[in-house]
Amino acid sequence: MIRLLALGSYFYQSLVAILLILLLSHLLEAAHYTTYSLTMAVSQFATVVAFEWIQLAGQRFLASSHGDETKRLQSSLFLALALSAAALAATAALAAAAGLVSLSLIGVGFAITIMQGTTDLHYTMIRVSGKLSWVSILLICRATFLLAGAAIGARLYGTAEAALLGILAGQGLGLVLGSILDRTLLTWSPRLATQADLSAFARYGMLASGASVVHLSVPILIRFLIVGRFGVSSSASAGFSMAIDLLQRPFSVLLSAIHTISYPDVVARFDNDTRKAAQAAATGLFDLAVCSTALMLGGLIAFIPDAARFFVPPALIASFLAVTPTVALFYFLHTHLQATLALVPHLEKAALRLIVIAAGQLAVVSIFVLASTAAGLGPTAAIALAGLATALVIACSIGPTIRFGAYPSRALALSSVLGAAIIAASVALPSEPLLWLLAKISVAALITIAIAWVGDLLKT
Repeated sequence: MIRLLALGSYFYQSLVAILLILLLSHLLEAAHYTTYSLTMAVSQFATVVAFEWIQLAGQRFLASSHGDETKRLQSSLFLALALSAAALAATAALAAAAGLVSLSLIGVGFAITIMQGTTDLHYTMIRVSGKLSWVSILLICRATFLLAGAAIGARLYGTAEAALLGILAGQGLGLVLGSILDRTLLTWSPRLATQADLSAFARYGMLASGASVVHLSVPILIRFLIVGRFGVSSSASAGFSMAIDLLQRPFSVLLSAIHTISYPDVVARFDNDTRKAAQAAATGLFDLAVCSTALMLGGLIAFIPDAARFFVPPALIASFLAVTPTVALFYFLHTHLQATLALVPHLEKAALRLIVIAAGQLAVVSIFVLASTAAGLGPTAAIALAGLATALVIACSIGPTIRFGAYPSRALALSSVLGAAIIAASVALPSEPLLWLLAKISVAALITIAIAWVGDLLKT
């Protein structure tokens, strides 16, 4: 039941993120929405650059720690957070001095980055301490705060800055609530931090987060190339931006949920138990990751056109629907390369391997997308080529996982792929009258429940 609550909290976050994007697309003009979208993308990128290494180190080192060691590691992590925040502040000051972006956007983007990095680290500590149910509740509350804050700001003022200030308020409320439920953030002491811990975090975490930064730069590169080609105010750019914003969240959120549920146990088994036990724990994570994301891919392809008719502005529907299937497939491949295939290198602390894989993806995707731009191809073709490039990198980087000996169940994986194909194929069926749409949703739900039940995907 706790695992179901945790998974539900991440699904709720994904749903809220989709609702927020759809809502802001109506409340903001195209130029303001594109500005909001680009600012949030840069903020997320900065969060990864500045704080991802600390979160990765926290997950890897805290999961198998005990007693006084845990308190020492927590204090070292918060000290590392403070040092990274200071470095990020200096970078933001340089960007403001350059005058290329408005001071208000730099300021609110910087504040969002700091608040999110702090909140995410605190929530990570709560999770690895064994309080999975508490962190699930916190994630649900924070997502609600973000939706309410951004919607209120956009509704009252109709500007990108107002929506971003609403996001900042939501992150702040999430941090306050987390500090009320767990006092780790309020009681840490820099005197407990050690240079040895910081060095260990840096050796592993910075390389691992560097790989995350490179992976994250791939969709950002694609975004800027396409928006730069068609212009910020064009419907093609706005529809493409909506598709990118909508479809990056479901896969990343779902895989984050699965790692939140299973990764600490895999780490503990790898560090403290037998190799066979670690393989069994990793296999359970792979089963849940591959099967659930395959079914999600099928559902997105099947039902986003129906959702678009209700929620996407009429001027953007054509450009939005033209790219959604390929964007969904790209993110399916991209998130598995970044998260699922990175599990074994993370366990072995082979962070340099992660960097090489990420750099390979960036290089190959850049070549393919630039070639599509030079050939005058549209966003759909560019994303399709990016997906092909990512698939090639996956084929070249699967070696460590094969050697580790943990694989998804073949029967379960095949049944999930078949179920996803059936769900996706329902896009060809009519959705009107409403009973047809409800029937399609019911069949998709039954297929998903049957596969989850037979595969025991939420086993304790």
